[in-house]
Parts: sequence; C-alpha cells; structure tokens
Amino acid sequence: MPTEPTDYDPSLGNKFIFVTGGVMSGLGKGITAASTGRLLANAGFDVTAVKIDPYLNVDAGTMNPYQHGEVYVLKDGGEVDLDLGNYERFLDIDMTFDHNVTTGKTYRHVIEKERAGDYLGKTVQIIPHITDDIKRRIREAAEGHDICLIEVGGTVGDIEGMPYLEALRQFAHEEDDEDILFTHVTLVPYSKNGEQKTKPTQHSVKELRSIGLQPDILVGRCEDRLDPETKEKIALFCDVATDAVFSNPDVEDIYHVPLMVEEEGLDEYVMQELDLESEAIPPAERENEWRDIVTQESTDEVDIALVGKYALEDAYLSIHEALKHAGFETNTDINVLWVDADEMDDAHAERLESADGIIVPGGFGARGTQGKIDAIQYARENDVPFLGLCLGFQMAVVEFARNVCDFEGAHSAEMEEDTPHPVIDILPEQYEIEDMGGTMRLGAHETDIEAGTLAHEVYDDISCTERHRHRYEVNPEYIDDLEGEGIEFSGRAGNRMEILELPDHPFFFGTQFHPEFRSRPGRASPPFLAFVESILDRESADTEEVTA
Repeated sequence: MPTEPTDYDPSLGNKFIFVTGGVMSGLGKGITAASTGRLLANAGFDVTAVKIDPYLNVDAGTMNPYQHGEVYVLKDGGEVDLDLGNYERFLDIDMTFDHNVTTGKTYRHVIEKERAGDYLGKTVQIIPHITDDIKRRIREAAEGHDICLIEVGGTVGDIEGMPYLEALRQFAHEEDDEDILFTHVTLVPYSKNGEQKTKPTQHSVKELRSIGLQPDILVGRCEDRLDPETKEKIALFCDVATDAVFSNPDVEDIYHVPLMVEEEGLDEYVMQELDLESEAIPPAERENEWRDIVTQESTDEVDIALVGKYALEDAYLSIHEALKHAGFETNTDINVLWVDADEMDDAHAERLESADGIIVPGGFGARGTQGKIDAIQYARENDVPFLGLCLGFQMAVVEFARNVCDFEGAHSAEMEEDTPHPVIDILPEQYEIEDMGGTMRLGAHETDIEAGTLAHEVYDDISCTERHRHRYEVNPEYIDDLEGEGIEFSGRAGNRMEILELPDHPFFFGTQFHPEFRSRPGRASPPFLAFVESILDRESADTEEVTA
C-alpha cells in the first residue's frame, strides 16, 4: 500500500464492531448497533459509536426532514443524522461532531490539505488519502473507549459507500482478529406462501465478499424470529457459523430491541469473539435498569397533539422519544395525535380539541406558521397544557403579541420581513452570515433561571444547559411590553430570552432551546416530564370534581 503522509495513526483504539446493511436501507442497522452497545455497556464496558453517512453533505443541517428525518444536534453544535440521537439515548452518552463521518467532511479535509501543500507534490487519491482519513476519524473517535461501534450508512453496493468499505477492508488487515468484528444486517422477507427467503441475504453477502469483507455475524431483520432452518441455510451459503446468525424481529417499541437481541445471545457472542468474556461483569450482576424501565406497565393514558408541518414521525423523532421517556417515569401511555398545521381548518382542528396537551415543535420557513399560532392561541385561551419548542416558543411570543398586546401584524422577521412588529428578529451575529450550513446558534448553552418560577420548579435549579438550533430570537425592544401584559421570561442567557411561561395558566411553557435532544430512558427531559405531569394533574383534578 502507498505510504504518502496522511496523519493516520493505526495504533489508536481498542475493539471495533463494524455494522453494515444489505438488501435495502432503513432496516434498523442503527438500532441493532445501539442495542448491542447497550448490552455491552450493561456488561461493564465503555462503549462509543461512530455513524458514517456516505452523502456529500458536510453535515445534515441543510437537509429537508423528508430526506433523513430530523436534524439531531449534539452538545458541540454538530448537526447530524438522527441515528446519533439513538446512540445517545441507548448508550446514555454525549457524542460530538467527530462521531459523525460524512463524505463531505472527509473530502473537504483532504482537499484543503492538498491545497495547503501538505502532500508535498504527491498525487492525491482515494487510496490512501481518503481511506486513511476515514480510518483516522474512526480511530480518533474510538480513542479511550473499550469498544467502538461503527455504523456504515446506506446499503452494500451503493457506489458512494465504496471508499468506506475499502477503508474497512484495510482496517481488518491492520487489526488482530480478536479486535474487530463485522456485523451485517439484512432483510429476510416472506414469500407469499409464508416461507422465509434467504436469497437477498446471500446476494448481499456475496457483494460484501467481492470487495474483500467477510461478515462475522449476520442479523436477519424479519417480521418474526428466524426459523432454525433459515439460520442454517444462511450460515451455509454465507460461510458463517450457525450460531453467528441472529434474529432481529419486529417489536412493539425500539426500546425492546436490546431485550430481543439479548435473548438471541448476540451480546455474549460478540464478547466471545472479541475475547472480552473474562473482563465482563457476570450476567447475574449486570445492570437491569433498562429492562425495568421499558417493560413496566402503564396506569394512565394521555393524548398529545403535535402541531407541525412534516407528516413524518422521523421529522420529530426526538420529541416522540422524549414523550416516551416522560411516559416511562409517570407510567403513562402517550398517544401522539398528528395535527397538520397547514390543515387546521379541516379535520385536524378536531384532533387539537380532543387532545389533553399540545406541543408546537421547532421548524423553519413560513409554511404552517399560522396553524401553529392558532393552536397556541387555543391552548392559551382554553387552559390546555402547552409546550413550545424553538419555533413553537417564538410563535407563542407572536401569538401573545398579536392577541394580548394588540400588536397588529406582529410576526417573526424570518417569516415576514416587513412585519410592523418584528417581535422575533435575527440574532445580531447573524447579519453578515451568508453560508447556511453550520452557522446558526448551535449546541449546548447555559440558561439562567429565575427563582420561584415554573422553570425553577421544572428544572429544580437556577440554571440549565440545553442544546440550541436557531437563527432568530425574541427582539429585546419588545420584552417590556410583552412582560407588562403577563408573559414571563423565566430563563435568560444574557439579553437572550430562553424560557417563557404564563403564571396564570395551568401549564404554558416555551423554550428557545430543544430539550428533547438530552432526554433519555430513565432520565426524562424536565420540560417534557413536567408537561405530562401537568396533564395528569389536570385530569386528576377533573376526576375529583366529577366525583365530589
């Protein structure tokens, strides 16, 4: 292999598990990897993860949610694929932008080094320069951890994924056998006569082997568990041991996947192959909190209206998950009712009126904003518990300015540049910015909380640190007018308004930040937990009134 200088150190890292996918995308590679990581963490290992996205975008920040779902924000401001959110939730870790490798990042870095003359006149090529940069990124993210899970996005055979698979082939050449594992996740469909078909898996593995990669583990995604005969056939034709073929059937909730793969013995097999059995906590002594949390029985049920403009659950995935986490802590089943902000005059208004609570999430652009404002007005005037997030926070300010402060035509300057009352305006530092990607106020920032407020009660502290993703904020020129009419900005970061509430409302709470990004099973986001508890308190009070 050529040896041009690439700043690549092959000694970094410890144990590596690569997860690839075959047959089709969207099979659940990330959930499979995250579930494996959760079990390895339960066994006492320090686990981290890397997500490889073969697209040319530098990050996910400029993508429409219909492309890859929500844009997930990391603590350092990295805008990434939603799979990193699953890794943070399953592993209960905080990741950084270094844990997301994209083709855009890799090629940009190598080209910048070439322009700076770092390659000393050498021809810059996919091998070794791009592949070494890919390996460098993986090893640096893995440094200091026992095990690193690396999910390769896309499907084996995609042309954009070829440099990554070549990098993995080189990785295997550099590592001892007991330090590296290749897991391949494939689809095992049913034929019309109910037979589990293995041919797609065979073809996918053949594609992998043609580029020099032999999977150590095969995970079959199917509606049901794989039949023993199916496992044996896959093992025979894909050249793996029968006990290296595992089922990952459909389950009721993604948080049950670790329990399913644990029953299959995937974690024990991984530890055996990585020579980690002697270092693992004995099974009887391992942490069972995850199982206790996700399998507890619910005693209550509530309906939450989510008022947005993307009719796609993945566009608001972290909100759905944060509601689940609040449901775990309150033993409550959360039913999310989709309310299309563009169709509020249609049947969606009925969903709003039937809900026990209302959430208006973040977003960008003018479409659907009037519907969101109408939903906020309904929640405010009818004492319905309300949670506004980022844009939802901003539209709550607009609604209050219009309908309580009588500022006719009040709006956000983002939606209506010529509004007579720009109660939401662009951040001062954004005026001269021209590039769209990675230029907003991003990542974790601290908010000071006013003592004695609802925010103080929600966070049980006089400060909080949450993740942001916005370019506009409350216009300081209108703060006195807004507060004079009853709105309270109970959380601030300097002269920036971060939290709002209405003291005379059962629960009316808005945050400029995105608390959903830090929510975890067993550690629900404080605003989401308080929101659900306010609904349960309201229902309990209504029940007492009826029975009195």
